[in-house]
Amino acid sequence: MRFGPLDLPEPRRHLGVTIPGNRYAEAFHQLTARANDAGLMRRRYGFYWTMMLFWTLATVAILVAVAMLGDTWFQLLLAALLGVTMSQLAFIGHEAAHRQIFASQGWNEWTARVIAGLLNGISYEWWVGKHGLHHANPNKERKDPDVRSRVLSFTPDSTDRRTGVAARLARYQGYYFLPLLLFEGFSLHVSSIRTILTGKGVTRRWTEILFVGVRVVGYLAFLFIVLPPGMAAAFVAVQVAVFGFLLGGAFSPNHIGMPTVPHDADIDFLRRQIYMSRNVRGGPLVHFFMGGLEYQVEHHLFPMAPRPNLPALRKVVRRYCAENDIPYTETSLGEAFRTIIAYLNQVGLKHRDPYTCPLVRRYRG
Repeated sequence: MRFGPLDLPEPRRHLGVTIPGNRYAEAFHQLTARANDAGLMRRRYGFYWTMMLFWTLATVAILVAVAMLGDTWFQLLLAALLGVTMSQLAFIGHEAAHRQIFASQGWNEWTARVIAGLLNGISYEWWVGKHGLHHANPNKERKDPDVRSRVLSFTPDSTDRRTGVAARLARYQGYYFLPLLLFEGFSLHVSSIRTILTGKGVTRRWTEILFVGVRVVGYLAFLFIVLPPGMAAAFVAVQVAVFGFLLGGAFSPNHIGMPTVPHDADIDFLRRQIYMSRNVRGGPLVHFFMGGLEYQVEHHLFPMAPRPNLPALRKVVRRYCAENDIPYTETSLGEAFRTIIAYLNQVGLKHRDPYTCPLVRRYRG
């Protein structure tokens, strides 16, 4: 589903940020004032130091257990647990990259670098560039890297470019979307290594090579020393699969199946972030496995808001959207994935049985 080009006034400059000169710009300033007045942008040092210490020690404890347990296929349970700890560390690294943890930009950047490179084996430079483009252009064709894929078609335009077997498979891509998430971790590692070795304009390239190299080589060496080769390979496969599935499962419900816009669409910041984002309802288990990303609307509006503040921030944003008649999308995790599967299959049909939702109908009038 996609919006057509929008006729909005020329943007104006305000406090160093380009914003459209319409009522939604003023609405966002009012919403920001409410969030600040409620103290929802304040740092939460205790929470983040506790989380960083706990998940780092949990990772070390699992590796010690691997060395002590030895030659047994029960190691695969530890591999799955290690995948969980790696995903939790990745959430913290994501928040550091958004400057949610420390007041100092340097502290945030190096925390994200260390977590991404030394602990996760992912290039900080590659990820932060990609993720920054996504936040600036959510669901915008050609500009949001998260809607570009060689495997899946996320927009009708990308489906039009597929031919032969790829086009036929696209008709059913929703059904194999979830299994593909098991390979997301491998994709992250491959893209990271390719970027730091051959990418152009990579700052601190040698730091990236050192961090990711130490993590990948050291991790593999440790496993192949303490475990038989076949078991070590299976351990890596399970750990990376769980890691990728959890990360992909946390990020994918937030935008896929929400409206997409042409690359040249001009839409103000407030609606650009709310219309293209979906919140996910759920209890403590959903909150744990999604690492706070279930509050995606709030995260896109206020990317520097710390994770513990997001539940209260959600109430402020929902109330403000209701007051200003701005659609706010929130659903269960199961419903989100049902929508994703249906949307991907219908996109794969190249405009036949077009997917429309109440939000799109409302926006188009």
